[in-house]
Amino acid sequence: MKVPVTVRDLVVSYGEAPALGGVSLAIEPGELFLLLGPSGCGKTTLLRAIAGFARVQSGAILFGEEDVTRLPPHRRQAGMVFQSFALWPHLTVAENVAFGLREQGTPRAEIAARVEEALGSTQIAGYGPRAIDELSGGEQQRVALARALVVRPRCLLLDEPLSNLDAKLRRSMREEIRRICKSFGLTTIYVTHDQKEALAVADRIAVMRAGRLLQVGRPDELYRRPRSRAVASFIGETNLVRGRVTAVGADGVRVEGALGALIAAPGEAEAPPVREGDEVWISIRPECLRRVPPGAAAAPNRIEGAVTETVYLGEIAERHVTVGDERLSLFELNPAGLAGPHTEERWVVTVDPEDVRLLPVDPEGPNGENGGETRSRKPERREARA
Repeated sequence: MKVPVTVRDLVVSYGEAPALGGVSLAIEPGELFLLLGPSGCGKTTLLRAIAGFARVQSGAILFGEEDVTRLPPHRRQAGMVFQSFALWPHLTVAENVAFGLREQGTPRAEIAARVEEALGSTQIAGYGPRAIDELSGGEQQRVALARALVVRPRCLLLDEPLSNLDAKLRRSMREEIRRICKSFGLTTIYVTHDQKEALAVADRIAVMRAGRLLQVGRPDELYRRPRSRAVASFIGETNLVRGRVTAVGADGVRVEGALGALIAAPGEAEAPPVREGDEVWISIRPECLRRVPPGAAAAPNRIEGAVTETVYLGEIAERHVTVGDERLSLFELNPAGLAGPHTEERWVVTVDPEDVRLLPVDPEGPNGENGGETRSRKPERREARA
C-alpha cells in the first residue's frame, strides 16, 4: 500500500541540545527518499522519530491522512532495517523473518506462506532453515529486508543499511534495495552519509546539516544546481573560489576573482539571486574543466595555471592546476598514463558558463566559512595525500 509521509515542523531535542529544529518534508507515495548528511546532522534522529523511537517535542508526522506522532512504533505499520541488521542469532532465518507476524498474532499457516514469499522477493528462497551465522553479510542484509517486508508495511525505513558491507557488496546491494522497493511500490526513507550511495539510489534527496534541511531535490538537481556552499561541497567534489559579481545581464553574470574574469550563465528560477557587487563562491566541478589544446580557437572562461600534481585513479587522473594562490582539481577521463605532464607545465583550461555556479557567502550561516570542505586550497596548506 503506497502512502505519503508528511513531516511538519518537527522538533526533537536531547536535553538542552536540539537534534531537529523544525523540519518539514513531504514524501510522495512509492518514493525512494534519501536523508543525506555528515554524522550528527540529525538524519538518523529524523528517521527514528518517523519510526516512533525518538520522542517528539513538537510538530507532526502523518502516514497518509493519519497522524502517527504519538503512536508507539508497533502501531505505525512501518518496517525498519537497522544499521546492524539486528538479527537474532539463536533463531533461524525463517524464525527471524516471521517474528513480526507472530507478534501480530498472524495464523501459523499464513506466516509460513508469507515468510516464503518474503524470502523469494529478496532472492534467498530456501534459506529458511539456515542459522544466521551461516550467512554472508549480503545474505544477512536480505534477511533483514525480508523481515521488514513480510509485515506489509505502509513505509520502509532504512538506517545506513549498507554501512557494514564491503565496497563491492554495497554496490550490488544498493541496486537490489532499489529493485525491491520499487517492485513493492513502497514509500521508502533511507538514511546514509555516503553521497554516491544516495545519488545512485534516490528519487529525491534531502541534504541535512545541524538538524535542518539545506536543500531537497532530485540527485541531478543537487549535483548540478546546489543552492549553497555546504551542499556543493558535500555532494560530489567541487572547486570553490571566492569572487565578486561585476555585472549582471540577460546573457550572463560576470564575476572576478583569483581565477580572473569568468562568465556564469544566467541563473535559473531556483538559483540564489546575485547582484552587482555581491561577494560569492564560484563553484566549478572538476569534470567541467577542460584543457584547451595548443592552437585551439579562443574559448570562453579561459584559466591559465601550472600543473603541480597528478593523482592516478584508474579510470581518471586528477590534475591539480595552481592559479596564483588557488588550486583547482581537474578530472581527465581514460588517462594514457602518468609520463606527463611535467610538474609546473603551464596549462590553459576552460569551463562553460553553464558549469559556473555562483553561491552566496554567509559567514554566520550554513553556507558560510565553515560550511564544508573546499576542493580549492592554497598550495602551502595542502594536505598530504596517500
